[in-house]
Amino acid sequence: MVLETSESPVLVAIVGPTATGKSTLAIKVAQRFNGEVVSCDSTAVYKGFDIGTDKVPMSARQGIPHHLIDVVDGSCYYSAAQYARDAKVAIENITERGRLPILVGGSGLYYRALTRGLFDGPGRDDQIRTRLTRIAGRRGVEYLHRLVGRVDPASAKRIQQRDQKRLIRALEVYYLTGRPLTDHFDSTRSPIDAYHVIPFALHLAAEEISRRVKDRVDEQFQLGIIDEINSLLDGGLSRASLPFGGLVYRQVLEYLDGVRDEQATRELIAQENRRYAKRQLIWFRKEPNLRWINVSGERPDAFQQVATELQPRLR
Repeated sequence: MVLETSESPVLVAIVGPTATGKSTLAIKVAQRFNGEVVSCDSTAVYKGFDIGTDKVPMSARQGIPHHLIDVVDGSCYYSAAQYARDAKVAIENITERGRLPILVGGSGLYYRALTRGLFDGPGRDDQIRTRLTRIAGRRGVEYLHRLVGRVDPASAKRIQQRDQKRLIRALEVYYLTGRPLTDHFDSTRSPIDAYHVIPFALHLAAEEISRRVKDRVDEQFQLGIIDEINSLLDGGLSRASLPFGGLVYRQVLEYLDGVRDEQATRELIAQENRRYAKRQLIWFRKEPNLRWINVSGERPDAFQQVATELQPRLR
């Protein structure tokens, strides 16, 4: 089975906050509609970062090909612009094979870069980056977040307070162009504008997100997140590597440094995930044309809502 409109190839997207069951739903849709999954996750692209990013293990993929997972080493820099280029190629290849591309994940910037585009440039400015890195070292990363808030409030709302990489990029763009990053985003074009995108977004009550996040954190520790991090460090990966600054990894590194005990670390990770889920929900509520699904992706009625939308487009 292949999905199509009269004029355009189809891309299905399943997005939304963390711990809502997006991956499970995507696999079910892929099984039913001859699809392949394209990850939309800013940390799943890194090799070796498995447990903390909740990558679907091979044994649970039900034979469905997954793309844009484990594509770069942890020492590499991987941007939303690079993601958009790689995802475009993956999606077009899936379509050429007569199968349905299914985008799934919760990285809002990656989703926007692909479906609405990113502006071209400016390039890296090492002098500005060095200066901002020094400022963060002296005054804390949160100070960079306040700076972004002054010049680009919209970016400040979507970028985490301790996401130094993206905060520096937002300031770099502003200092080099005189315009906030958000303005540049608004004047761009999608690299997949030939596609008819059918996007779904999962939404759960805050109480259910909280329960599911707690269960996920407990599972991450049971699966060996501490051993995973120690293995990455023993393999020579620098603590300064970008994926170590992400959720779960940053907090566990602090635990290994004696900042807090394991129980407090688990609680902090769960708390940060709840906050992240709220930011994701705010982000995706601003994305156009999303079909909202108000149950978890594991529920049969979530699949039925997607199938009902897609079935008329079958040929």
